[in-house]
Order: sequence, then C-alpha cells, then structure tokens
Amino acid sequence: MTLSIRNQLPGTVTDVTSGEAMASVKVRLSGGQDITAAITADAVTDLGLAAGSAVKALVKSTEVALATGPVDGISIRNQLAGSVTEVSTGGAMGSVKVSVEGGELTAAITKDAVEDLGLAAGTSVVALIKATEISLASA
Repeated sequence: MTLSIRNQLPGTVTDVTSGEAMASVKVRLSGGQDITAAITADAVTDLGLAAGSAVKALVKSTEVALATGPVDGISIRNQLAGSVTEVSTGGAMGSVKVSVEGGELTAAITKDAVEDLGLAAGTSVVALIKATEISLASA
C-alpha cells in the first residue's frame, strides 16, 4: 500500500492504556524520543498493539506545527527537537523539512509563519504534534 503521508517515524510501543472507545499508546521512536498517539480502542485490537510491538507513527504534514523552542503551558506533549534542513515557499504555504533524531519530518505551514519564525536551513525548531493527529501502523 502506498500512502501520501511522508512523516513515518519508526518506533516501539512502550505502553497501551485502553478505554471503552479510545486508547493512549506510548511509542519510543528509534531516535530515542517518546510520543503518544490517541487512537481508537478498535485500532489497538485490529493492529494487535502491545508493549514491544514495532510500529510506524504516521503524521500528515499539515498536522505538524513548528516553534523555535520548547513550548510550555500547552497540552501538546509531543514536542520533537530538530533542525530545519530545507524550506520551500509558494504564494501562501511553505514546506519545511526538519531533521529529528532518527528521522525526518515535513511541516506544511503558512508562508507567513515561515517568515515570522525566520525559518531557514540550520534553524533549530521543535515540531509540535497533538496525540490525536498521530496514527499508528504496524511495522
């Protein structure tokens, strides 16, 4: 199967907490960072997820926000430090490639945000990803 989702980060499930409808799945990425995905309890069952399961964290580029440093006081726990490797902008939007430990992410953000944050190759950034925006696939 081919996916348009470019952000595919390999990792291993470290914990699964299931409720009636939703589950919280903690994943240790191959680069050593921890992320949390909020997925349906049915998906956990369908994929057979448990501690030790190899997975890929899938994140659409439009769901990756960027900041120039860690952000406190928000509910977004998935904050991955990295460095900008490439910036491409058009009339309204920009595509920013970010190298993180163990992988690469692409963020689709507004051109205004690219300019406001002063993003260019080499800029240190933090990728912010809500747990509800991370899907998991078995590896």
